[in-house]
Amino acid sequence: MDYRQIQYFVVLYEEGSVTRAAHRLNIVQPALSMQVARLEEELARQLFVRSNRGMIPTTHATQMYGRFLPILAEFERARAELLETGGALSGHARIGLPASIAQDVLPAAMVEFSQRFPGVTVSVTEAYSEVLVQGVTSGQLDAAIVNKPRRLTLQAAPVLDEEFVLATGPRHARVPAKVTLREASRLKLVLPTRQHGLRAALEGFADAAGLHLECVMEIDSLPAIAQVVEQGELATLLPRTALRSRLADGRLRAHRLVRPALVRHLVAVSHPRRPVPPPAASLLEVLVRHLRAKDG
Repeated sequence: MDYRQIQYFVVLYEEGSVTRAAHRLNIVQPALSMQVARLEEELARQLFVRSNRGMIPTTHATQMYGRFLPILAEFERARAELLETGGALSGHARIGLPASIAQDVLPAAMVEFSQRFPGVTVSVTEAYSEVLVQGVTSGQLDAAIVNKPRRLTLQAAPVLDEEFVLATGPRHARVPAKVTLREASRLKLVLPTRQHGLRAALEGFADAAGLHLECVMEIDSLPAIAQVVEQGELATLLPRTALRSRLADGRLRAHRLVRPALVRHLVAVSHPRRPVPPPAASLLEVLVRHLRAKDG
């Protein structure tokens, strides 16, 4: 067993496809298949089940992935640091983002990053904050920007404090520019489901104020929520970032929430025992800067 076999195995596990894994590694597919076969032969265990859905990892593969991923990540971090001191940054960055950030901030940030660091490949995972925290904990992600949870064992750095707004569409009855949470709670709302971190935050604000949110429709897709509000007579409560493009072109109207203001706290999380590799740290810096610039 050598480093190359471990690297090939980890990438194949993450991609679930020989074609995608070979492309990410910049090698031909037979070379990847041969190394994985040799690894299986050496371990006397089947690591993947070949199917028309791709490469399905076995229980042994999952155990191996959990053990080898931190080792590989540390090797890549050291390699990237050495290369950085000698010139252009290279390597692979694995970052996680919630949907409320990814859909608006990510495109421009990725364009800038790819121009500045053409030698770095990138994987961006969009998921709930809870899933992203688990990804950083397990080593599947180098770092992530998440809604700050109440309990956190990871290292966290403040990114942005952002207010929720009440958003309405052109068909909605007139609403003042500023509304209290009590007034907003009486409107018919479309909100994310209770599995979503934003919904949990909203329910926490409502419970603290002794209020009940009049949710008549639940949708986890934030773009879908925006479309429903834009085309109908429902309203929503979401961070401004999640609605920015529609607010900018007038498809939605934002109403500031007062008494109390609802604020979410975004943090960048990383593992306390695994420093963020330079490629991921550079990507995180670009993302945070774009996020703060858009907020301003």
